[in-house]
Amino acid sequence: MRILSRAAVALACLTLAGSAAAQSGPSTDPQALQGGTYNIEPMHTRILFSVLHMGFTHYFGDFTGVSGKLNLDPKNIGAASVKVSFPTASVSTTNPTLDGELKGGQWLDAAADPTITFVSTQVIPTGPRTARIVGDLTLHGVTHPVTLAATFNAAGPNGLSHKYTAGFDAVGHLNRSDFGVKTYVPLISDNVDIVISAAFERTE
Repeated sequence: MRILSRAAVALACLTLAGSAAAQSGPSTDPQALQGGTYNIEPMHTRILFSVLHMGFTHYFGDFTGVSGKLNLDPKNIGAASVKVSFPTASVSTTNPTLDGELKGGQWLDAAADPTITFVSTQVIPTGPRTARIVGDLTLHGVTHPVTLAATFNAAGPNGLSHKYTAGFDAVGHLNRSDFGVKTYVPLISDNVDIVISAAFERTE
């Protein structure tokens, strides 16, 4: 009976330890972030945008099918680099008619310029978990500098895939006319707000 009791206690301890580990989740400590090369995990990466529609409402849309790479050394954030690209034709606003217009020649012209790309040129730390990322955005066949304010969310093994994953959010702004997208300016705002929530999986 005593042996069974000890076995039961040991099993209970292992179960509790396993539950605690499962519930601990990713770490928000930037010092614990693993350096290396990361690829974007596209299923859980979103690129959102919004414009002010005729001064009345903010209209939202997003892009999917994102790919890209991050090179990161937590001890030297300034040396980090990131490249992100996504198909122009993935634009979605939940309005099929508008989606078709945005893919057309008056707007993004997905047939002529099928890919939108951002390539960092400078990463400037601004806090323990934040940085300013300056880079070149190529949109509508035009390349222009854009600055993103990035925040480190957390990193650790993904609870389902078990792959080491790091998550970041970034926000920025651009004037679409800088990229030759001038349709209905100023009825529809020239300024476009951007929100990126990106998951990166470590590859090496």
